[in-house]
Amino acid sequence: MRVLVYSDHVDFRKGINGLARICKAKMDVDPMSGALFVFRNRSKSSLKVLIYDGQGFWLCQKRLSTGRFQWWPSDENGGACSLSAQELHVLFSAGDPTTISVPPDWKALNVST
Repeated sequence: MRVLVYSDHVDFRKGINGLARICKAKMDVDPMSGALFVFRNRSKSSLKVLIYDGQGFWLCQKRLSTGRFQWWPSDENGGACSLSAQELHVLFSAGDPTTISVPPDWKALNVST
């Protein structure tokens, strides 16, 4: 699954339709592609996740009770940054996913036939 993090802050009054428009217009990705899209608010205290599951959209929000999300991709990334599932987990915990070491998503197996 592709995880795409939008580099700019978003007005959190936006719902599914508003965030889907950002996916199309600013990130140049179809919101119905099955990718998971992550957005943050201006104060860096809350995240919204948008995903299409084939039948409809899911919109989830995480708001920190204290503190801020310290890491966020810069605008130089062209609107979006790609993360692995492990890096997304670190981001959800208000950590910096660029400082962790994770194994590759896919590893070739040597299978004897």
